[in-house]
Amino acid sequence: MLNIFKVHKALKRKGIVGINSRNLDFIFPLNDRKNYQFVDDKVLTKKAAIEAGIQTPQLYALIEYQEQLKRLQDILDHEAYNDFVIKPAKGSGGGGIMVISGRGSNGYIRPSGKVISLEEIRYHISNILGGLYSLGGVRDVAIIERRVKNIPLFEKLSYQGVPDIRLVVYKNETVMAMLRLPTRGSSGRANLHSGGIGVGLCLETGKTTNAILHNKKIVSHVDNNESLIGQQIPQWQEVLAIGKKASEISNLGYVGVDIVIDEEYGPMLLEINARPGISIQIANNIGLLQKIG
Repeated sequence: MLNIFKVHKALKRKGIVGINSRNLDFIFPLNDRKNYQFVDDKVLTKKAAIEAGIQTPQLYALIEYQEQLKRLQDILDHEAYNDFVIKPAKGSGGGGIMVISGRGSNGYIRPSGKVISLEEIRYHISNILGGLYSLGGVRDVAIIERRVKNIPLFEKLSYQGVPDIRLVVYKNETVMAMLRLPTRGSSGRANLHSGGIGVGLCLETGKTTNAILHNKKIVSHVDNNESLIGQQIPQWQEVLAIGKKASEISNLGYVGVDIVIDEEYGPMLLEINARPGISIQIANNIGLLQKIG
């Protein structure tokens, strides 16, 4: 019991914010629930971002009804979409995202090299529409959009998937940042709960400072042994600018902003999260309260 109190005091000294504090001190007072629908629906987020001049991955198609699945082949063939991403508009935590990296004579190719059929894609989209991956299991929409192409640095530092940058923005000012890297264990997803790597970022310089995997400190990528410390994120000021703009259009006071950097188009907004996780503090080895106090 004494150890529990010691740990609690140590975390408090470091300014660590727990789940309860995040909810009671940040999310509830700063995020009006009437604005949640804007960030919980990626279609609405994308539309508002484009109107505000924020780059997002190009939208190829929206699948809103099961009836549209009969024309899926025509939709994919119309512009010869050879690589693309399918995602639920109201999904969370990376659930329901399907990445297609190319086409072959036998079907569609996943980043792992696995080949799947049109029927498998159709079945996956049908599950999205039925709400399998949505918040609360509500009926959903499937987004088909351009697949982000990794910059050389991210190609070197990741396993198969696309890394993203999570910014925690408090009252329209970025207070913490982390790079999230896919691993073999995360099946190529940049999600810490799935086994991705979290890398703390210096806000002033955009350099990597500290890295964790399953909340344990590491210094190199578990799959390719690339160093994770001292790496410079390119176009850092543009990344921060997108975070600020995204926070402003969300009308929320405490958000997570996820940004990708495309080889051709540069930094782009991926999504906005009204309930950002707290592992970013471990990745940066500092508590949130020390950044905003």
